[in-house]
Amino acid sequence: MDPEIVALASSAGTTIVTLMATDAWERVRDGITSLWRREHAERAEAIAAELDVTREDLLVASQTGDQAVEGELQAEWQGRIRRLLTAQPEVAEELRRLLDEFTPEAGAAPKATQHATASGHARIYQAGRDQHISER
Repeated sequence: MDPEIVALASSAGTTIVTLMATDAWERVRDGITSLWRREHAERAEAIAAELDVTREDLLVASQTGDQAVEGELQAEWQGRIRRLLTAQPEVAEELRRLLDEFTPEAGAAPKATQHATASGHARIYQAGRDQHISER
């Protein structure tokens, strides 16, 4: 098994399931369905329906606190994507482009904004990460 295909499928499965509970879901769903439509047109609608069912399963599991479901769903989609890439390796580049749309650039610092207002004798302590305060 090509390690690059396995790594890409693993990343894709995780990203797809993670994005199911976000505002980006519709674009991800359309992108993944489009991959299947081009390579396996007869399965595209079934894949779209399976993506919707997976999203419903994820949302229900989130509401009930079943944390194991997310990992199971990721593994399920990792397998599907791996099989697609094994049968149609030319899809890999388009899949990478799709994932890049939803993955922050490597090394890009997260953006954070902090605002605080103090009055009187109040103190404000803000930190973007670790903070150690020693007052005596």
